[in-house]
Amino acid sequence: MRDIPKFRTLRDFLRHLEGEGDFARVATPASLVHEMTEIHRRVLKAGGPALEFSAAHGPRGRAEMPVITNLFGTEARVAAGLGVKRERVGELGEILAALREPAPVDGFRDALSRWPMVRAALATRPNIVSAPHCQAERRLGADVDLGRLPVQTCWPDEPAPLITWPLVITRPPDAGMEETGCYNTGIYRMQVLGKDKAILRWLAHRGGAKHHRNWAQRGENMPVAVAIGADPATILSAALPLPETVSELRFSGVLRGERPRLAPALTVPLMVPADAEIILEGWVSPDETAPEGPYGDHTGYYNAVEPFPLMQVTAITLAADPLYLSTFTGRPPDEPSVIGAVFNDLALPMIRRQIPEIRDLWLPPEACSYRMAIIAIDKRYPGQARRVMMALWGLLPQFSYTKTIIVVDDDIDVRDWKDVAWALATRMDPSRDLMQIDRTPIDYLDFASPEPGLGGKLGIDATNKIGAETSREWGRVLAMSDAVKADVDRLWPAVLNEIGGMRP
Repeated sequence: MRDIPKFRTLRDFLRHLEGEGDFARVATPASLVHEMTEIHRRVLKAGGPALEFSAAHGPRGRAEMPVITNLFGTEARVAAGLGVKRERVGELGEILAALREPAPVDGFRDALSRWPMVRAALATRPNIVSAPHCQAERRLGADVDLGRLPVQTCWPDEPAPLITWPLVITRPPDAGMEETGCYNTGIYRMQVLGKDKAILRWLAHRGGAKHHRNWAQRGENMPVAVAIGADPATILSAALPLPETVSELRFSGVLRGERPRLAPALTVPLMVPADAEIILEGWVSPDETAPEGPYGDHTGYYNAVEPFPLMQVTAITLAADPLYLSTFTGRPPDEPSVIGAVFNDLALPMIRRQIPEIRDLWLPPEACSYRMAIIAIDKRYPGQARRVMMALWGLLPQFSYTKTIIVVDDDIDVRDWKDVAWALATRMDPSRDLMQIDRTPIDYLDFASPEPGLGGKLGIDATNKIGAETSREWGRVLAMSDAVKADVDRLWPAVLNEIGGMRP
């Protein structure tokens, strides 16, 4: 169902954006230390284009390569990276939900109608490339130097440059290099410590951390590869909240509509995206750590300084004339919050298959894109709102970080704060309609929680109360009759002409 051509590389995507007038080159010199973040922040807030900084400079002088930022700074560009127009993201979500839980085939005609799903499944098989784009230049041994990459320092008080768009590729120790279905690809920020060392900041529930624990139990170093500047389908697959059993590298083929192109790394037993701009290869010690941070995060605060695993970089490979992809994270709006808004609509069909009474769901970007959820339901029985809250908290690990859920009826627009505020003010009583749970898993980055990784949940039932939920006569919503509305629709042009300057 792609509306947009396939993008095998980041450059293909940038050419598409340029053709749409949604890409701009910045020749004005900009510092990698803070200045680029502030330019990016202002352009993103204004809904501006993806940017290429051709004259970026840092402590070592002018950068060796252009820096790409604001790649996913609008919802339209995120949707384009998924291969569809913004208004069709929900349709793509329906297809992905069907792939996740296919219904039984009902006859030959039904089987033929599912050919797109079969083709999507076939697109997950990797295509191994012998002369990959990502290895046109190879820096090994003494030539390894992370300082030659134009890595940003985004905010004041940050201790060192931070790689912000790394696709960190790992596998469990009991899987072979060719078993890419077992791979995990996650976006874990990386603090640069020196020429050949970096810190990998992954939280305990992430796939990379799980693989690291498995290697550490054997007392072995874990092989790691990091892709910077992959094609948009691979980047967005790494950002999606996919089930643990789904390989992001292989799933990218579903989004792209083409088998993922992989190549063997040079110094570690891993396959890497063949068409990425830059690959870092190396090993992570089972027990060696270093203090990471403080860094600005999507919460709008600096994180605390904490120990995380250390990566020894053994190789840096690059495309010819490479591009470096970067971003910043901070209080929304930022790229993660824009991506989250699109993923909200992408995930809704899957959520509705699990909790059918949900009519709409919104994760407000202002609430860090996941810490609050507003849900509209088709309410049919007492206590249903509470059941939906508990079902959502248990649906995916990511929703265990949603600490406030507001449930409303399906006559409320969950994306309209005025509508939600009216429901809260007229359908919710604090003595009856609040459900509080303590000592549950919570975002480790949420320093408002009483203990790291452990905090409370609040559910607010702002639905109309029915049955045993109330002993009072419930109010009736004011509404004009359809007949009067139709009459006024006919009169409205004449009324507008007389009073002027108003809209219906």
